[in-house]
Amino acid sequence: MIIMGASIFFMKPNQDDLKKETIRQHADSVKKGLVAKTGGITPKAADTTKVPVNAKVDSALLKSPFGAATVGTDKLITLENDNIIVKLTNHGGRVYSVELKDYKTYNKKPLLLFEGDHNDFGLNFTAGNNSINTDKLFFTPSVGELHVAGKDSSTVTMRLSYSATQYIDYIYSLTGTGYKLGLTIKPVGLDEAITNTNSININWAASMRKQEMDMEQERRYTTIYFMNTDENVDYLSSSKDDHQDVNDKKVQWISMQAHFFSDVLIAKKGFDKTSMAVATDVTDSTHSKQMSAALTVTKATDGTYPLEFYFGPVKYNLLKTQGYHLEKQVYMGWGFLAYINRFSVLPVFNFLSQFTSNYGLIILALTIILKLVLSPLTYKSYLSMAKMRVLKPEMDEIKAKVGEDNATLLQQEYLKLYKKAGVNPLGGCLPLVIQMPIVFAFFRFFPSLFELRGQGFLWMHDLSTYDTVFTFHALPLLGWNHLSVMCVLMTISTLIYTYFNNQISGVSGQMKYIGYITPIIFLGALNSYPSGLNYYYFLANMLTFTQQYIIRLMVDDKKIHAQIQENKKKPEVKKKQSGFQARMEEMMRQKQQLPPAKKK
Repeated sequence: MIIMGASIFFMKPNQDDLKKETIRQHADSVKKGLVAKTGGITPKAADTTKVPVNAKVDSALLKSPFGAATVGTDKLITLENDNIIVKLTNHGGRVYSVELKDYKTYNKKPLLLFEGDHNDFGLNFTAGNNSINTDKLFFTPSVGELHVAGKDSSTVTMRLSYSATQYIDYIYSLTGTGYKLGLTIKPVGLDEAITNTNSININWAASMRKQEMDMEQERRYTTIYFMNTDENVDYLSSSKDDHQDVNDKKVQWISMQAHFFSDVLIAKKGFDKTSMAVATDVTDSTHSKQMSAALTVTKATDGTYPLEFYFGPVKYNLLKTQGYHLEKQVYMGWGFLAYINRFSVLPVFNFLSQFTSNYGLIILALTIILKLVLSPLTYKSYLSMAKMRVLKPEMDEIKAKVGEDNATLLQQEYLKLYKKAGVNPLGGCLPLVIQMPIVFAFFRFFPSLFELRGQGFLWMHDLSTYDTVFTFHALPLLGWNHLSVMCVLMTISTLIYTYFNNQISGVSGQMKYIGYITPIIFLGALNSYPSGLNYYYFLANMLTFTQQYIIRLMVDDKKIHAQIQENKKKPEVKKKQSGFQARMEEMMRQKQQLPPAKKK
């Protein structure tokens, strides 16, 4: 823990270094064509098709494939249900903006996932000898607006005309509730006009708007997730500019995730080829990251390309109801930590939320339940440390007799004492080691938990981010501009816990003081982490201290000492040694036979 904490704190670059590195990475991404200099995303549809009424129209352009669609006036078409407001634009026939009606930004403004020219969605193909990008062309909408409620569902068609009998339809469908927007791309009569109509190439891009209070934290959890048709989920780096191509397997869906909200594009039959990129422009204070995807999808048997959008919260239970295993984009940690969170912590958390909507109380109840489940380990740990404390006077005698110069012989004598007394020197550590996966699992669980977003408790206005009772100018090196009170309380509780733990274990010397360094290190590491996480660690410390106090009343050191003396009187029963134990003893015996090193 000490090594890990020290590496987190002392090896962490300062804010200036991070900013310089991010700018350098962004410049590299610009050179590679992943992002534009302005912070937009490549490919970006240039807004060059807005022609004033009195402007002269190029007659040659009108005669080219889809030439009539190069002229038009921007119009917005509103699609609305109980949960979302989607605005389509006839300029490209794409989704112009999405507002989530049930949620607000951290400063209580309407929550727009993206809007305007900060997103693209277009088809790229060849018609005749011309390269066509539908994002630059004007579509004709079938209706001006669409309101759907209850169990109803309806559609709106955006048509891109080649001729009266040849066209491409974007058929958007919306139900009365939910966060999904259906999109069926339907080409009609274009087999001879368009090269290779068996598949289409889609360019999709979006700059994710800032929704949360802390941009640094939001960027930390913002990236692209994707799942292939084998149901394996992967993601791009969230700490640096990144890109990835997937050509060997079909991709079922791609999620442009902005911490607590995501834009997901689903291909019912899968995308044949996928190229994704994510980049950060630190000079852009209104968008967390820029994301793009180049996709190839094959035509279905009915001649259409069926797709579906999900615009909504990254909430595990909600995503699970959407199908396609969208819940797998909720990152629960690596390896077996994900299983702890997904199959143990999350079900208990959801169960407790049925009884109260106060998430401060839910975290308290969750911590109590966890401590009760782990109480046998806590008891064994305390008992083992108490035995070591009782043995300490005898260990000091051995140390005085053998001396500190011969560490091998000293360790051998200690092992003999442990064996006679029936004490396992690691007994106090193993229960703590067993609990460490839970500590690390919670470290990832709380920052990803959508339910904490906007939930207040005591002075903490939002348990999903740090509490800001004190703010000040950014400190040199650390880069702090605030001090989290809950993080400070967590640190104090850890120092108190360390003090009493030293009393129990009887630790002395330098080891007595090393334990006090770790809490200070974690004060620096966790100051900008969610207050809900620090609140849990604070509760865990206080409950552990309470458990140990109760156990201390139950455990009598005199009885432990008497039991140890009885164990020492018992005849030694030889147990079959494991191969490892035998090798260790042989190594220690050989080392003992070596002549002592001469002092210089």
